[in-house]
Amino acid sequence: MTTTTTTQGVNAGGRLDRLPISSFHYRIFWLIAAGMFFDGYDLYVTAAVLGATVHSHFSTLAQNAQFVSLTFVGMTLGSLAAGFLGDRFGRRFTYQFNLMIFGLASLAAAFAPSMNVLNGLRFLMGFGLGAEIVVGYSTMTEFVPPKSRGRWLAFMAFVVVAGLPAVMVLANLIVPHFGWRPMFVIAGIGALIVWYLRKRLPESPRWLETNGRNAEAEALMQAIEREASGGKPLSAPAPAQPIPSWNLASLASRALLPRMVVGSVVLVTVNTLIFGFVVWLPTFFVHQGMSVTKSLAYTLIIALGSPFGCAIGAFAADRLGRRPTIIGASLLTILCGYVYAFAKTPEVLLSVGFFLIVGVYILTAMIYGVYTSEIFPTEVRLRANGICNMIGRGATIVTPFIVISLFKAHGVAGVLALVIGLLILQIIVVALWGIEPAKRGLEDLEAAPGRSAA
Repeated sequence: MTTTTTTQGVNAGGRLDRLPISSFHYRIFWLIAAGMFFDGYDLYVTAAVLGATVHSHFSTLAQNAQFVSLTFVGMTLGSLAAGFLGDRFGRRFTYQFNLMIFGLASLAAAFAPSMNVLNGLRFLMGFGLGAEIVVGYSTMTEFVPPKSRGRWLAFMAFVVVAGLPAVMVLANLIVPHFGWRPMFVIAGIGALIVWYLRKRLPESPRWLETNGRNAEAEALMQAIEREASGGKPLSAPAPAQPIPSWNLASLASRALLPRMVVGSVVLVTVNTLIFGFVVWLPTFFVHQGMSVTKSLAYTLIIALGSPFGCAIGAFAADRLGRRPTIIGASLLTILCGYVYAFAKTPEVLLSVGFFLIVGVYILTAMIYGVYTSEIFPTEVRLRANGICNMIGRGATIVTPFIVISLFKAHGVAGVLALVIGLLILQIIVVALWGIEPAKRGLEDLEAAPGRSAA
């Protein structure tokens, strides 16, 4: 059960939402985005490393599947832990804690003496990665105004996804000459540098207020307003409105359970798209007879579609809305996936593959970056997001083994049949139960959980 209360005193949400875009927002964005970039880098390093480890006989296909699977086991547990820690101890503490975990584990991975040791360290990296994704996007959601929230969050996803082409460029320069180990050194050192810099990240005033720490929230809001206003008068904030009080049991309520279903389905789908197809591209190419160098070059060309997809997502998020963009990108991905499955020549393979990745990363920007971080109330945002991410990650723990089975039996077409089926399910669920948060304040979504903007 939930009770309806009226927010008094600080009104952090109303005051944050009326602030002009300023150096404050850019500072918060880059403090969060820097860590998210290395999160994306470490996430996508799988694509560069596994093709090289199997080619050098450091690993087998089965061990590679374990590497990917243990990544998801760690991310599943990390997502859940981050949700509960973030709502209990704050966004800032949880963010720093998980960044340190995957930074140290990445450094240790560079010196792994065997694939089994590397797989164990990958579990720890996965734990930190899963937590980072949950906390990073949700924290940014609570700082930016509703009129441009979709654009800010989608560009955050752009920074994360930039890790993919960055990995592939570095892999082309490093792996053929120095092996795969330096790839983990870069991830570890980068993450620990950001960990130090991000001590300047403030706590979320919304979180402070919902946890009754009004004096801290008020002091922080005054500092933010001074920085954002530049000494100029600010417009009056929207008055605080009656909103429900939420707890963990509320996630099974009539208001929030449909959102939990939508969040879980879209995260299962996007995780399968990325980790059941994108990160396997170099391995697919190697097993189709290409050299490691040519495999990485092909993957780099196709992967260049990822920043374009995120940029399109950033453009569409506030202009077209979240639901139309998710449904439209799903249809684009289905069409390109069908054509890609039957591509024979390098020209068709690379061109259709590029547009396929564009569709995948429009969805990545919208689902990871924007949609699932804004549809839940502040009191339970990280727990709800953490549970949905746990389901999304958990479902894909078995994906590597399914992918290998489908690839051996039916080639790339079999793998694409799996993701197309999930995309169809995603379209149905978002069309039926998805809400539209575009240009709506977070408190408005709590107080009036309708499907479309008023």
